[in-house]
Amino acid sequence: MSFGRLERSERPQPMSDINVTPLVDVMLVLVVILILTAPLLASSLRLDLPQSSAAQPVQSARSVSLSLDAAGQFYLQDRPLSDADGARRLSELAAIDPQTEVQLRADARVPYGRVVQVLGLAQQAGLSRIGFVAEPSTGSSASP
Repeated sequence: MSFGRLERSERPQPMSDINVTPLVDVMLVLVVILILTAPLLASSLRLDLPQSSAAQPVQSARSVSLSLDAAGQFYLQDRPLSDADGARRLSELAAIDPQTEVQLRADARVPYGRVVQVLGLAQQAGLSRIGFVAEPSTGSSASP
């Protein structure tokens, strides 16, 4: 009659290697999220900016983006506002720092009178540093 082995078998050793598969999965999900959200971080307001051969990007220490679309709608930091709300917000920005630069982005089809009206709002608020944003010319000859 056999009772089996009397000697004890050795237990399996614990695994000492790090399983990197979950780490790789999490990193791939983060990369996909980054790829999907990166275009949303850019300006979502589409404007047909005028072109100029002298257009050069300039970075200011403190600036605010003021945009006008083709219909003349007022946007501050890509948020649509009425003229009264925009003037109030510009006054708040001027109270914080009167040297804040206003970067004006106006669609090429906006009437000149509307551009002057919005410039007046910025100047009445106390912001006198105003920069006009334009697209660099793509051709060798300058457009009028």
